[in-house]
Order: sequence, then C-alpha cells, then structure tokens
Amino acid sequence: MNVANVANKLKNATGLFIATSHDGKLNMKNYFSIPQAAKLCSVDRSTMHRWVKSKKIKSYSTPGGHKRILKIDLKNWLEENQIPINIDELEEKKTKILIVDDDIGVQKYLTRLLKGILIDIEVASDGFQAGIKLIQFKPDLILLDLFMPNMNGFEVCKTVKENPSTNKTKILIMTGHATKKNRTKAISLGADAFLSKPSSKKEIISCIEKILNPK
Repeated sequence: MNVANVANKLKNATGLFIATSHDGKLNMKNYFSIPQAAKLCSVDRSTMHRWVKSKKIKSYSTPGGHKRILKIDLKNWLEENQIPINIDELEEKKTKILIVDDDIGVQKYLTRLLKGILIDIEVASDGFQAGIKLIQFKPDLILLDLFMPNMNGFEVCKTVKENPSTNKTKILIMTGHATKKNRTKAISLGADAFLSKPSSKKEIISCIEKILNPK
C-alpha cells in the first residue's frame, strides 16, 4: 500500500488530513507519538498513555494501531490546563544533525541512535548532497565520513569551515580509515572531533555532547 493510500485511509478513519511531502513520505512534523509527547510534557509514558486512553488528550490511531497526537491538540491541552510549556519554542531549539555517509547501513544506525523529539536529522550520501543539505537544512553538527563518491569528506570539511556563513557548523569525522595521517589532516581542515568506525554508542553520544556543549 502506498503512502497516499495510507493518508486517505487515515483521513477517512479519523477525519484528519495527513500531508505528504514531494517524495511521497508522510509528513509527521505536526504529530507526536506517546513517548514524544510524554518527553515534551516531562511526564512518563504511562501517564501520557493514561491521559490519551481517558480521552483527556485527543488522539488518533494509525493503521498499525499506534496512537498519534496532533501538535495543535497537545498545544491546546497544555493551554487549557495552564501548563507553561511552549512547544513551538522547544522545537525552535532543536539540534539539527546532518549525517553524511555513503553507507546506508551507517545512516540508518546513526539515525536510530540519535533520533529524538528535540533532534532533527537529515542524511546525505556524498559531498554534493551534503552541500545542498547544508544550505537547506542548516545543521548544527555534521557527522562526516571521509571517503565517499564525487566529493570526499576532506573537501566537505574544508568547504564548510572556509565559508563564513557555515564555519560555525560543528564537524565530527567518523571513518573506517582512522589513521594518524587522516586524523591530522581532518583536524587541520577544521574538524572539531574525530572518531573511528565502528565506535560504541557511548563514545558517539559522549563525543557529540562535548562538541555541542563545550565546557
């Protein structure tokens, strides 16, 4: 079943209009899952699930049976209950991370590892795609592979750091070719940190936190 049919089924079942993007993917930016809504409201999942089940907060079910909460419904509920949480303000503070790697498996792994309610993630498979995403997405951090088709990571790093409009973007090099020579070259071109692939989840998260929140 294609996405358009899913959107139509959701509309018929719930009365909601589900937008689709130009590439046919569901546009879920105006919706939250129960865990996401719970995190925004600083409560545990069971509490949010209880509020949804008792219909204190409006929700709808996906074809797979998962609950989704419209952003506008959550905002209205917060206002009605005088809970001082500004969802729009929180979303504006989202950390934007661009993953640049020609290995789809690495893209998916890092996306799963880092995806969160206050993190936006985009991916690119080579340096040229990264250049386009850099302009459109304006990431705070780039996770950058070194050896890719068309334009390698060294060139991307040099381009980003030499451009006054992008040189504040942080770059974490992640490569399977973690030689001393490659490390030295990447750091000399402006990379903020360097990790070998594979690295543990703890190492990746710790490195990202240090880059984005230097003491």
